[in-house]
Amino acid sequence: MNYEGQICRAPMERASFMLPVMVGCSYNGCKFCNLFRHLKYRVLSMEVIENELKRVKECNGSPKKIFLGDGNAFDLPTDHLLSILKMIRDYFPKCEMVNMDATVTGILKKTDEELKALYDCGVRHLYLGIETGLNDVLVFMNKDHNLSQAYEAIERIQNVGMIYDAHIMTGVAGKGRSMENAEALAAFLKKTRPAHVVNFSMFMHNEVPLYKEVAKGTFVQADELECIKEERRIVELLADSETPIVYDGFHDFIEFRVRGTVPKDCGKMIKKLDEAIAHYEEEEPIYSRVYGQCPNLQRCDNGADVWENPTYICNDLDKSFKCDTISKD
Repeated sequence: MNYEGQICRAPMERASFMLPVMVGCSYNGCKFCNLFRHLKYRVLSMEVIENELKRVKECNGSPKKIFLGDGNAFDLPTDHLLSILKMIRDYFPKCEMVNMDATVTGILKKTDEELKALYDCGVRHLYLGIETGLNDVLVFMNKDHNLSQAYEAIERIQNVGMIYDAHIMTGVAGKGRSMENAEALAAFLKKTRPAHVVNFSMFMHNEVPLYKEVAKGTFVQADELECIKEERRIVELLADSETPIVYDGFHDFIEFRVRGTVPKDCGKMIKKLDEAIAHYEEEEPIYSRVYGQCPNLQRCDNGADVWENPTYICNDLDKSFKCDTISKD
C-alpha cells in the first residue's frame, strides 16, 4: 500500500484492511494533535482507491472488515462515500463492515436519510474523538463541538444502527482538574453507551499548539501520576455501567496499559491502576513531552529515546494503535 503519513487507527481495527481515501484530516485543528500537521489535506481520487482494491484482490485478499483512512473519513461528502462503499462491495462482496473515524460536526452535517444510506451500504463503527466531558475544555482544545452536539450526533448514528466508539484523553483538562473530568467523562460514557473506549492519555509533542500554551502558562500539564489517578476514577465510576464497554487505556510515555470490559473487569483493572499509582507516588513527577518523528521520539526533558526498540514496537501488529502512541505492554 502506498500510504502518505503515519498509519493511524484504533486497536480494534488492527486486523482490518486499511483503505486510504484521504490524506490527513480535513479539520486538523485540535490543539493537542500532531498526527496530520505535516500533511497537506486532500481527497484521494477514485482511481487511486480502486487501484488499491484491485491490488488486494489480486493478492487473493478477501477482507471481512475494512477501515477507511485517514483522519476523519466519515466527514467526506455522502455521495463520495457511497461510491467508495459500492466499489468495496463490488470487489469484496463478503466484506461485513466498513469502519472509520468521524467528527461530531461531520455527523451533524449529514441528514438522517444520508446516515441510513451509509449504514445500509455497510458502515458500522464510527470512532469519535470525545476527549473530555467538560465543555470549557472542548472550547480551549479547539475541538469544534460541544457536549450537546456530541450527544445529538451519537444519538443520530445510533438511531440508524451504527456503533459509536469513543476516544478519550486523560490529562486533557490539565493539572488539578482530573477528578472533575473523570466524573464528567464517566457520566457521558454511561449515557451514550459506546462499544469501545480508547484512552490515549496526554502525549504532548513539542510542535503542537498546546505545547505553546504550556510555555505561556495558559495550560498547566498534569503529570503521569495524575493521569493514572484520573483513569482509575473513570474505571471506578463505570463499575455500575448498565451496558458492557470494552476499555483500553494507554500511557505510552511510561509504557503502561490497562484494558478489560467494564463493568465485569473493573476490579482487576483498578487493582492494576492502584499498583501503578503506588509505584509513581514514589517517583519524581513525570510529564509526557516529546519531540521528533514517530516512532523515534525523544523526551523533551533529557533527549533520551522514549522507546528502546521502536522498530519492534511498530511491527507488533497485535498491539498496534494510534501511530504516535505506541505500547509494548
